[in-house]
Amino acid sequence: MYRPNALGVPSGGFRDVGSTIRGLTQDYCTAFNTGNYDQAASLFTSDGFFMPSGQEAVQGQQAIEHAMREYGDLGYQDLRLETIRVDFSEDMALEIGRYTVAIRLGNGTTSSDRGKFVHGWRRLGAWRMITDCWSSNLPRNTR
Repeated sequence: MYRPNALGVPSGGFRDVGSTIRGLTQDYCTAFNTGNYDQAASLFTSDGFFMPSGQEAVQGQQAIEHAMREYGDLGYQDLRLETIRVDFSEDMALEIGRYTVAIRLGNGTTSSDRGKFVHGWRRLGAWRMITDCWSSNLPRNTR
């Protein structure tokens, strides 16, 4: 069973780790929403995984940047991530949350998606994402 390790808590404790992860997650949203896919991908480890709903996973910062750019080209915008929980032990953290995203369709209308996500983080000097996995709450026929 996983339990946060109180002995591995850095000075400042859980709030600092949770606040740091939440801040990085908002940086991730900002980078994606402004088309700075290279900046969003730089928040991952060099061998990190991006695991979008309904598609194959991609690994590595360049592949992640390319996948994000494809989502942007498909009209994905206004990504919003809300962190519900951050658990950590020493140099690893797990973030659980919800997302919403708008999708501008080719005919000019906008659709939306909402769901949940899990981010795995590793502290390598700075915190970096090792995985981003998300899945929609909407039935397949409404997406």
